[in-house]
Amino acid sequence: MNSYDELLAAITPTSGPSRDVFDPATAERIGTAPVHDASMLAAAVDAAHAAQPGWAALDDQARRDALHRAADAVEAAAEPLALLLSREQGKPLNGPNARFEVGACAAWLRATAATDVPVEVVVDDGTDYAELHYRPIGLVAAITPWNWPMMIAIWQIAPALRMGNAVIAKPSEHTPLSGLALISVLNQVLPAGVLQAVAGDGALGAAMVADPAFGKIMFTGSTATGKKIISSSAENVARLTLELGGNDAGIVLPDVDPAAIAQDLFWGAFINTGQTCAALKRLYVHDDVYDAVVDALGEVASAMPMGVGTDENNVLGPLQNRMQWEIVDRLVEEAKADGGRVVVGGNPDREARGNFYPTTLIADLPSDSALVVEEQFGPALPIVRYSDVEEAIALANALDVGLGASVWSADRERAREVATRLEAGTVWINSHGGVHPFIPFGGVKKSGYGLEFGVEGLKSVAVPQVING
Repeated sequence: MNSYDELLAAITPTSGPSRDVFDPATAERIGTAPVHDASMLAAAVDAAHAAQPGWAALDDQARRDALHRAADAVEAAAEPLALLLSREQGKPLNGPNARFEVGACAAWLRATAATDVPVEVVVDDGTDYAELHYRPIGLVAAITPWNWPMMIAIWQIAPALRMGNAVIAKPSEHTPLSGLALISVLNQVLPAGVLQAVAGDGALGAAMVADPAFGKIMFTGSTATGKKIISSSAENVARLTLELGGNDAGIVLPDVDPAAIAQDLFWGAFINTGQTCAALKRLYVHDDVYDAVVDALGEVASAMPMGVGTDENNVLGPLQNRMQWEIVDRLVEEAKADGGRVVVGGNPDREARGNFYPTTLIADLPSDSALVVEEQFGPALPIVRYSDVEEAIALANALDVGLGASVWSADRERAREVATRLEAGTVWINSHGGVHPFIPFGGVKKSGYGLEFGVEGLKSVAVPQVING
C-alpha cells in the first residue's frame, strides 16, 4: 500500500452497513467507513482468542522483531497515512502534526521493542528466593480518541502486543479511517488474528467494555466516558488504563525572559490546534512579566498560519468536529462576557464550511471564568494574572483533574520546588506536553489512572506472577 488510493481501497467496506466520512477543513467527502455491530465484535474476539496463544508462545525476541517489522511497514506507507490523517482529522501535514504523528507511530513501535522487562529477583537471602515475572493478560481492548488517532492507537497496541496479548482496537467514530488504515498497514506484517479492528460509535465501545473476553481495557478520552467504563467493567474485574480529561495549568514565575519562552508556551498550548489531552490549557503569569508575556505570545500566535491541512504552508488546522467547535466558541464568548480581553482571535467565521476557530488568547480573566475551569480542547488559551506564587499553586491545584502541568523559570531549582507541589501526573519545566517513549505517563485525580510508556507501561498490559522457591 504505497499510494493513498491503495490505502483507502484497503479499508473501504464492500458490504454491510457503512457511512461517509468528511474532511473537517473543507466538508468534502473523503471515504466510507464500516459500521460494525455486536456480531462483528464477536467474530473479532473469536479470531483474537484463536491467535493469542500462539503469539504468546513466541519468545520475547520474536515479538520485538515483529514490532520492528511493523515500524518498517508504517515508514513505507508514511506519506499516504499522513495524507489520510490530515484529511480526516484536519491537522496539517507539516509542523507537529500529521507527518510528525505517523513518524511517532514508527518511533514508538521501535522504542516498545527496545524496552527490556527483566525478571525481578525480589528476595534472595539464602533462605528464601522469589522472582517476579510478567505474563500476558490475554485479550486487550484499545479504545482510541480522535485527536491523535494513529499515535495514541500505537501507544495502546504496541505494548499490548509486545507482552504477548492479542488486541482489538476501536478507533473513534470521528476518525475511523485513520485508525483502520494504520491497523491495515500493521497487519501486513503481523501474524494473522493478533490485531483486530472494529469500527462504530460509543455503543460498540460500550459492548467491548462489558465483554468478559477482555482482561484489559485501555481508553483515552473524556472523564465522563471513563467513569462509565469503570462502572461497566467492574462486573468482569477487567484491568484498566484510563487517560482521561485534563485541564493543564502552566505557572510563569517572575524571572523569565518572555520573548525566550513565548514559542514554547505557544506550542505547549496550541499543538494540534489545542486538541491534545496534555496541552497547556490555562496559564498563570506573575504580575511582573504579565504584560510582556501576553504581548510575546500574541506575536507568536498572530504569525502561525491556519488553514486546510494539505496546504504545506499551514501548521494549524480546524477543529476535528463541529461539537468541539461549539464548545470552544461557547467558552470564548463567556470569557468575553466575563471581561476577558481578546489579544488575538475570538472572531470565528460562522458561515465557513470548515470547523476553523481562530487562534485565540484571552487575557485579564478572573480565575473562575468558564474558559479557565472547563477544558476547552481547542485553540483558545486563557491567561490569568497572579501576584504571589502560593496563589498560583492553589489555583493550579484547585480543579479535580491532574494530567500535566508546567513551571516556567530561569531558576531550574526554584521551578522544581514549585513543581513538587503541583497535583499532576507529569510536571514539565520550561516546556509543556512533551512525551517520551521511555518516560512513564499518566494522570492523577479525575484525569485517570495507570501508566503508559517505558517499563511501567509494559507492566500495565501484563499480569504479575511470583515464582516463589
